[in-house]
Amino acid sequence: MFAPEAHRRTPGYPPQQGYSQQPQYDQQQQQAYGGQQLQGYPPPQQHAPPETTDSGSYQNIHYTIKHRNTNSTLNLQLGPNDLIKAKPGAMIHMSPSIKLEGAIKFSMRKMFTGGQMSQASFTGPGTVALAPTLMGDIVSLQIANDGKVWNVGKDAFLACTGEVEKETKSQGFSKAMFSGEDLFIYKMMGQGLVWLTSYGAVDVIHLQEGEQHIVDNGHLVAWNCDYKIEKAASGSWSSVKSGEGLVCRFTGPGTIYMQTRNLDDFASWVRSQSGGS
Repeated sequence: MFAPEAHRRTPGYPPQQGYSQQPQYDQQQQQAYGGQQLQGYPPPQQHAPPETTDSGSYQNIHYTIKHRNTNSTLNLQLGPNDLIKAKPGAMIHMSPSIKLEGAIKFSMRKMFTGGQMSQASFTGPGTVALAPTLMGDIVSLQIANDGKVWNVGKDAFLACTGEVEKETKSQGFSKAMFSGEDLFIYKMMGQGLVWLTSYGAVDVIHLQEGEQHIVDNGHLVAWNCDYKIEKAASGSWSSVKSGEGLVCRFTGPGTIYMQTRNLDDFASWVRSQSGGS
């Protein structure tokens, strides 16, 4: 059912051998420097490396992730009646044959008990391109109908195929405060593809039974294993209440998707540069 293509490796990377301490260049390379040999420097780059893409398919839906890793876009080719559910406002462009519908379902009861808050749906045939708000990567996640539930950060969800079930769940005020995560997260189950977005690039760790790993809470994207919140180091109670120095200890089996940048840290840096606090 799933037919993702292998990730394309950028030609020439990683290099088979590193530069020696005193690299030797041939005559053609030296001509790039005007005939002068510059010791200790590699030849100048003549052009940018080829773009790395990720592509695959699910049933009649074909996707390509382009412009990785900082300005990624998700390009979808939908067949007749194929359905994609996406984050509202993520659409860049689409075919006029695509049917776009929006849904907003919100109530005070669902705010505390869970429920679908909002989504946009795209029905084929045609093409549609989606992108996240922040600069970062997009990765595809396969959801199998095996009873496993994936936890996805509210800001990490970009889109999913129609057979994937997406529920908005509250972590509870206390857990959200101590974990540094949003009050709401998505519970993903069913069968199909989910596209996750990150701030920065994405790292993935697979844990074996009983294996543990610690992740800074601001770098979480998605996970399907047990975890608990703890302090990274001893500190004052005030620092714990503010969310400083808190990490998540995960226990396998399961998989963790992480982002290489922390949006809260970036926001703090921006405030410090602008004279804010």
